[in-house]
Amino acid sequence: MRLGVAPHRLWPAHEDELDGVLETARTAEELGFDHLIASSHLLAGAVGVTPDPLVLLSAVAGATTRIRLVTSVLILPLYQPVVVAHQTATLDRLSGGRFTLGVGTGWDTAEFAAAGVPFIGRGKRADEQLDAVRKLWRDEAEVRLGVRPRTPGGPPVWVGGHSDAALRRALRYGAAWHGSGLDAAGLSEVRGRLVELGEKAGRDPANVLELTEGLMLVPPGFEAAVQPPGRRPLGGAHPTAERVREELGQLAEAGLTACSLWLPVATEALPDALGWVAEEILPAFSGE
Repeated sequence: MRLGVAPHRLWPAHEDELDGVLETARTAEELGFDHLIASSHLLAGAVGVTPDPLVLLSAVAGATTRIRLVTSVLILPLYQPVVVAHQTATLDRLSGGRFTLGVGTGWDTAEFAAAGVPFIGRGKRADEQLDAVRKLWRDEAEVRLGVRPRTPGGPPVWVGGHSDAALRRALRYGAAWHGSGLDAAGLSEVRGRLVELGEKAGRDPANVLELTEGLMLVPPGFEAAVQPPGRRPLGGAHPTAERVREELGQLAEAGLTACSLWLPVATEALPDALGWVAEEILPAFSGE
């Protein structure tokens, strides 16, 4: 199972907490993590401040050489598909094919209102946008992108969402389904739904999709700077290295192929928290 991390703490309260993201990204690469994730919110609010994910990952691409770059997730209905296709193709090209496009349909009505985009119908638009982006990446559209992606056929796509509509979207357009906060039992349930929906769509149930998800972790000895509502962190309220490894092992047995970690610790504690994960958790899943 591949392990990734965010280059900043979960939900920074202020912009200056983002000033060290490039250094943190280089640290994560040196420590051996597989990928870095960037989320997508246009507005500051209850979840703090959020940098633009494609701009952030472009900067990270220039500061690193190996680690993969993942949007987790880009709120696709807020964006014009030709622009997204061009931006992501450029990022994939200039990063040496290290980019993965994770997408979702969003939940914050205020963001849609601020962008002048209808909230209703966003799922249908996301389907149409993914179809358009894929055709543009593959030179199957009526127009040619200014830059083609380096990855043949375009970057991998991870599709987020737990509804049947989201799972069907993942089956149709995704290399992976991308969830959030599920334990092994919940992941097995999603896998079963994907198999069922895949069979109905004529897709081989033995080779449905990769399963990925984002999870919270507050390592032992660290304090949470924020309390994510309704989300149990890995290892529970009093985690140990053994318990975290055990839960991740159960997720791997349930089919999880990539796990992206959000660490809700204070910004100044983030490098040490990454070091703990790299020492105590990463070797058990990286084969190193």
